[in-house]
Amino acid sequence: MKVLRFHDLDAAEDSLRLEFEGAFDHQAALERELEPFLQALETYAGEWMPDVVRGKRQRKYTRAAILKALEEERGERISRIGLYRTKWPALDMTFRIWFPPRPIGLDVSLELLPLSFFATEERCREFVTMVRAWAARYPVSYAAAHGMADRELARFPSFGRDKAIWHRDGFDKIYEVFWLNVFGPKLVETVGRERMLSTPAYQVEELPNGSILLVMWPTPTNFASDEAREAQARAHVHLRPDLDFDTVLRTLRERSATLAPVEPRFHPDLAPLLLRTLDRSAVHARQRRIAELNAWQPPEPREWLPADAALPPDVEDPERAREHYGDLAEHLVALLHTDVPSVFEETPESLTDADFYFWREEFPKSRLREAIDAHAVPAIGAYLGEVLVRNLGGRWIPRQKLEEVQVLVGKRAWLPFVRAHHYMSSCQALLDYSLTQLYREAERHRA
Repeated sequence: MKVLRFHDLDAAEDSLRLEFEGAFDHQAALERELEPFLQALETYAGEWMPDVVRGKRQRKYTRAAILKALEEERGERISRIGLYRTKWPALDMTFRIWFPPRPIGLDVSLELLPLSFFATEERCREFVTMVRAWAARYPVSYAAAHGMADRELARFPSFGRDKAIWHRDGFDKIYEVFWLNVFGPKLVETVGRERMLSTPAYQVEELPNGSILLVMWPTPTNFASDEAREAQARAHVHLRPDLDFDTVLRTLRERSATLAPVEPRFHPDLAPLLLRTLDRSAVHARQRRIAELNAWQPPEPREWLPADAALPPDVEDPERAREHYGDLAEHLVALLHTDVPSVFEETPESLTDADFYFWREEFPKSRLREAIDAHAVPAIGAYLGEVLVRNLGGRWIPRQKLEEVQVLVGKRAWLPFVRAHHYMSSCQALLDYSLTQLYREAERHRA
């Protein structure tokens, strides 16, 4: 059973994230204590019901598989398992049971991709009903479900507090109002029960254990609209009269602006590479990153000489030197072939694949500088030169010093080893001095 993994799906998609940590009786029989939780999940999950349980090994979802996985993963303080799906929509659900001396609890982190799956009110009602059932049976101090991107901009769960402070204080006040909220009795009393029950929201409901369920809008998908932001600000200020409405609303609108789609207008030579780097950006930072890359321009390649100023060969056996460059290029193939299969082909596209690999791996800072200078730079330079020779009709001009070796293409003599040295100088240099851009520049000047 191959589960859907978030990193294999569209990185531009937002997701719905639920954090729920409720009370749990560890002295009761585990099967009996979990029955209400699993019953609500199986009744209301519907189309996003998990079908895979992962503990020590992966199993098809059954209650028996849940119990077996929890038993396998039982440690001194925690038992942790994962629940997933093999079909759309994607689910990444971590289920934990904490044991003494830590406060006993049933802890669920649930992420569903895409957020747009919850554009229909019926699906949202079922989800809310499930959370209500959990919160009524396993009392919480605070639980929330919201779009992942906006949640990250709100800096949940610290809300901008120092780590030590938020670990100490937890949810001691209402720092944010999300799409779905469950406020435990302590928070309710801090605000005032009547005040909380009169919150201007789509749904406000008191649970039998004294908690209050609050749902801001029918669905979580339109959270960034101005109408939704005004409603969110009104509810937050109602619950926190010490806050200023205009300030809260301005902050929410700024978050909406941060998430507003930005059209990529990248440097044409680098667009295929830069689009791939976006997939490594967190969804809440993606649009900001697009705007940064739209404004960024790489420096013009300077690793070349006019053809009439090219340095002449100064080696005794030019053919042997060219074979040596081929051997160096093979070193790069040996290094990358597993992660970058296209490296065998020595094409412009393989250069872009190599660019992305080195950028993703943060190669200049994740490897020893001595090894980079001694091995990676010569291999990269030789490979770049071989691609120029094979695809643009280039000709090696051997020199005793690698930094003087050239590849003649049209009216320019390119310095691939110099480019490789610049390229490997830092992680940002992987973009500033990409192999792809130099190739495209050489392509334009080959006539």
